[in-house]
Amino acid sequence: MPLIDTNTLVIFLFRWVHFLAGITWIGMLYFFNLVNVHFAKLLDAETKKKVVPELMPRALFWFRWGAMFTLLSGLLIIYWKLWVASSAGFWGDGGLFTTTWGQWISFGAILGIIMWFNVWFIIWPAQKKIISWVKNGQAPAEMAATVKKAATTSRVNTYLSVPMLFGMGAASHFPVQEHWVMLAVLLIGFLIAHLAIKYSAKVLPKF
Repeated sequence: MPLIDTNTLVIFLFRWVHFLAGITWIGMLYFFNLVNVHFAKLLDAETKKKVVPELMPRALFWFRWGAMFTLLSGLLIIYWKLWVASSAGFWGDGGLFTTTWGQWISFGAILGIIMWFNVWFIIWPAQKKIISWVKNGQAPAEMAATVKKAATTSRVNTYLSVPMLFGMGAASHFPVQEHWVMLAVLLIGFLIAHLAIKYSAKVLPKF
């Protein structure tokens, strides 16, 4: 059995963490935007006081830390591949900006970093306030704006997630990189997310 060199093993382990964390993060994102948003509208105030403080902190724990470990493992993959396993860097032969792999990874990473920022600095701070207000039966004047900010930002992340995931997969499996292709991926990705969100309210269980 042939041995795996150290760099290949390290990059693979980082990628494994990246997959696990990414599935957790994006899975929770889709749960919030395609399932929970519609379910929450059916709850009365008293039920929300019981459900929200129990459900949301647990869900948001996996959501935000999934985002964090996805980002960190992704950056480690790029760093190890281009600065430890080779000396390609940004512009070298096989570098981040000089190969189809690197350009698609950059495309996906930029969208992912925006999404990570939204999670940690907009959605999570807003949700902490919302959970506290609901738990205590409060409805301050700023609550509606805070709820809207969290929901809108989460929806933006849903839109960004589709082209982001395409970019990550395209790095290894779609050897075409043109500016018009990236623009098309953005537009088609936004359309897919829009349709999923639009029709998610119509999904009902049938027994």
